[in-house]
Order: sequence, then C-alpha cells, then structure tokens
Amino acid sequence: MSTRRDLLKCMSWAGAGIVWSVAGGVPRAVNLGGSALAAPAGGFSFVQISDSHIGFKADANPDPNGTLQLALDKIAALPQKPAMMVHTGDVTHLSKPEQFDTADQIIKSAKLDTHYVPGEHDVIGDDGKMFFDRFGGKAAAPGGWYSFDQGGVHFVALINVLGFSPQTGATLGKDQLEWLEGDLKGKTASTPIVVLAHIPLWSIYPQWGWVTPDADQAFAYMKRFGSVTVLNGHIHQVVQKVEGQVTFQTAMSTAFPQPEAGTAPSPGPMKVPADKLKSVLGIRDVDYVPMAGLKLSDQTLA
Repeated sequence: MSTRRDLLKCMSWAGAGIVWSVAGGVPRAVNLGGSALAAPAGGFSFVQISDSHIGFKADANPDPNGTLQLALDKIAALPQKPAMMVHTGDVTHLSKPEQFDTADQIIKSAKLDTHYVPGEHDVIGDDGKMFFDRFGGKAAAPGGWYSFDQGGVHFVALINVLGFSPQTGATLGKDQLEWLEGDLKGKTASTPIVVLAHIPLWSIYPQWGWVTPDADQAFAYMKRFGSVTVLNGHIHQVVQKVEGQVTFQTAMSTAFPQPEAGTAPSPGPMKVPADKLKSVLGIRDVDYVPMAGLKLSDQTLA
C-alpha cells in the first residue's frame, strides 16, 4: 500500500499532462505538458469524462452545464476524433429527471458513442433506475454491469456505488464478482483490459470512503493479463498508481474540484478563484496502439 507521502506526491500531479505508456505490461510515465497525441494508424482513441454533476448549484461552480460543454469543446478540438467516450459517473448531482434530461442533451451534442457507469449521485432514491433506463449499457447484467470490445481492447464497466457510504466505501458484491470472473475467462492474456468504475478500485483514503474493499477479488481474476488499466472518477482529481501490470487512474471532474486526501475535514466541493476553476477541471484522452499499449493524457479546461 502506498505511504501517505507517496500518495500526496501522486496527488501533486493533478492537472498535469501525463501519459502512461504500457508495453508488455511495463508502464512508463511521460510528462506531456498538456499536449494531446493522435493515435497512430491501426489504433484508436477514446476520451474519459467524469463527475459532471449537472444540477449542482453552489459557489464552487455556478454553471456546471457550461463547464461540461467546455469539456466537450475540448474533445472536439483533439487532433483525432475519438472512437467513443466513457463517463465514469456522477452525471447528475441529485438524480432528478430534469438533470438527466439536461445531461443527456449536452452529452449527445458531442455526437460520440458514449458508455456510462453511475456515480453515487446518480442512484439517489431509486437505486439507479432512472440512470439505467437512460444510460445503461447494452446487454447489461441485471445489476447494471456490462462489458464490450473496441479495437482489440476489452472494456469492463463495473458498478460500485450501490450501498456506498463514506464510512465503509464502495462495494462490488458477490454477484458482480462472479459475473466478472466469467466475463474474463474467454479472453487471452494478451488482451488489454480497461476497467471503468466510479469510486476508486484501490485504497486512496478509506477515511473518506475512497476505497472499494472487495476490489482485490476482481484483480485476482485479472492477474494473468499483461495490461490492465483502471479508470475511476469520484474524487475529482488525478491520482495515479502502478502496481504490477495494473495502472490505476482517477480523473478530474468537469464540475468542481475536491480537496486532496486528508487536507480538509471532509471531502466535498472546493471553491477556487473563478479564474482558476478551468485549471482544476479536465478531460482524459486515451490512445491505444497495438503492440505498444495505452497512452493516457490528462488535459485541463484552461
């Protein structure tokens, strides 16, 4: 487990342009200074957005609709049109029908095939029924989890927000873990795996619920794969860890930042000067290159 010093060092990278190149299961970090790379021929790219919190109304961001649109504008300006987009949860702030409607309208304007997992803010009051009815994955299991393939990469979309509490963190549950074991059985060890979930699948700061205690069982099923990339949201900042063949990455929000672990009495929306807000919000561009791996670039909205 990372020490607190290592954790804060990782967190100090939040907002920087970082590429993780994974080749043969060996990751290498490269500072891009925020510049984007186009995927070479034979590969594809996709983008990750997270924590748009449509419906949020507070000083930390008076206009989350506008910053979500800025994120989509940033994506539209990438040198290569992404093959798809993933949203790693908290699409809305309070799971209201009008918030889902607004988010849907804004995100559809990007004209990208989009895959979603819910955040805990998307399942308030109905265990995610409205979310899954609108944004659920194709051929999803009864619990909402699903998988799909894109350009030689196997994507697994996991649900770990049902039953979440700040005291105990997130959970995947027995049924989902059994499904995951079966889903991965038919894949060769050379297949790159990308895992999507809202709350981090590794222990970042359990005191704030930034942990999924039963995720270790999920990774036991993935240990035979040469490249596993885990993309999470929830904490509204970039925190990174490499453990063996697994690269863990949380993402910036498109709505508002949260404090670094342990630097405030509790997590939650953090107000920054208005002229600094765009510098702590962002998107992630991911390029996949066959025989080379995945390259991740985090870019702010500034």
